Amino acid sequence: MIVLAGGRGSRLGGALKPTVEVDGRSLLSRVLDARPLARQTIVVGPEAARPPATRPDTTPLIWTLEDPPFGGPAAGIAAGIAALFAPTAPHPADWILLLACDLPWATDAAPLLIAAATDPNLPSAVDGIHLVDETGHAQWLVAIYRGRGLAASVARLGAEVRGASMRALLGGLQLRGLPDPSGVSRDVDTWQDVSQTTELLRATELLRATPLLQSGAEPRTPPSDLKETP
Repeated sequence: MIVLAGGRGSRLGGALKPTVEVDGRSLLSRVLDARPLARQTIVVGPEAARPPATRPDTTPLIWTLEDPPFGGPAAGIAAGIAALFAPTAPHPADWILLLACDLPWATDAAPLLIAAATDPNLPSAVDGIHLVDETGHAQWLVAIYRGRGLAASVARLGAEVRGASMRALLGGLQLRGLPDPSGVSRDVDTWQDVSQTTELLRATELLRATPLLQSGAEPRTPPSDLKETP
């Protein structure tokens, strides 16, 4: 798994986005809750973003950063790929889960992507699967990609990967969109998003605690109409 935790946080007044808290926990710590689903995890971001350890590490966690920093998501992915395929690293899995650091519902999104990638009916020509939000936009940073294909795309761009668009990076790959009606791919970009997400998380926890829901399915995702689209 690669988690992109760089960026300038310009829409948050320059705050270090991975450390911004929603409902008492940092955004990055919530994304890292998906670590048990991955063989190893690469975080591309500054060490200052590292959350305090709250449990023993069960899978490798490696920190790296694109050089120079703030090169954009494609450069961050390139740094993550370099760490994953380093000679001293464990052998990477066939599929690489790619998540941005600002996804409060990453632990809901990740199983959907893994299930789609491991579907025995998935054509071998498919190089990646990404979520598609309710407005029809492809969420390329809430996705899962074949490792060799993503590595080849990074190699194709070479030095031009810095500042490259995600479209340029992924242009040669055969991708499949997975609808996201529950909104688990929604991210946090502004302080208004922080406030709304905190309210949603608290409401979800309250619903989980009601006796009526304890015997049935527990809602884990926010209603799709409760966050304004910037």
